[in-house]
Amino acid sequence: MSPSTSVASSHRSTQPGLAPVLVALAVMVVWGGTPIFSKIAAAQIDPLLVGILRTVIAGCVALPLALVMRLPLPADARSRKLLAFSGFAAFVAFPLMFTVGQAMTSALHGALILATLPVFTSLFGTLIERRRVSKTWIVGCVVALAGEAVVIVWRHAGTATGSNLRGDMIILLSSAVCALGYVAGARLTQGGYASLPTTLWGVALSSVALLPLLGWSLVRTGVPHGGPGAWGSILVLAILTSVFGYVAWYWALAHGGISRIASIQFTQPLFGIALAAIVLGERPAATTAIAAVGILAGAALVLRAGSR
Repeated sequence: MSPSTSVASSHRSTQPGLAPVLVALAVMVVWGGTPIFSKIAAAQIDPLLVGILRTVIAGCVALPLALVMRLPLPADARSRKLLAFSGFAAFVAFPLMFTVGQAMTSALHGALILATLPVFTSLFGTLIERRRVSKTWIVGCVVALAGEAVVIVWRHAGTATGSNLRGDMIILLSSAVCALGYVAGARLTQGGYASLPTTLWGVALSSVALLPLLGWSLVRTGVPHGGPGAWGSILVLAILTSVFGYVAWYWALAHGGISRIASIQFTQPLFGIALAAIVLGERPAATTAIAAVGILAGAALVLRAGSR
């Protein structure tokens, strides 16, 4: 999964060059692989437990980083509430819902549905801030969401095998919830609290909140006995996706220019589709491919209109 460009709007370009572009592309590969890693892990370990472990393990990395870097918590009550909600949405609700949904459907569908995250983020941000919208923005939202409808509803007209309507809908809902978390994080950074502590403290606090649920899940299912592939996928989701992916993304935005680097996030679903084909053998047919083009085009129009 990728954060909205609005979350990083407080950054400014300082050292444009090739390195930020390469770092951003590496992040997109990791984030594009989120559906694949989730599906591999959930095939051997209870999906709910996979989502829990993803954030709890990430917290074991994020908390020491936040303490070593002496990153302060927000000073006022409003900012603390925004941090709590942002962390809950992005690091509790999203990984739990997404992993459960991804276990039910194809990785290809997961990658395409996640491509609407920028659209949902822009939509919720516009509603909350009561901004006026342009015709381009409206057209982009309609095109992107229409593409999602094709992917979800016309699954038998040309999609990967193993897709499931219930799983698709859970992933779509998880994307909407995550987008709300991004909007909360954006409003927090607009108030002067930096993106890095927003991420690290959000992960750390969310991991602590999930400890009781982790205990309950272990009692319910027992100690998981997944193979190296399952545990390796969980570690990638926890460390690379949830912690270092965010840190690297913010660094790339800060050093490569927001508008220049933000456009790279459109490669995320492309990497997801490619990895689904290479790793899991899932291949889109004509209808799904056309819908994917619509989703990406719509998201591009939304972000283009929102950047003006």
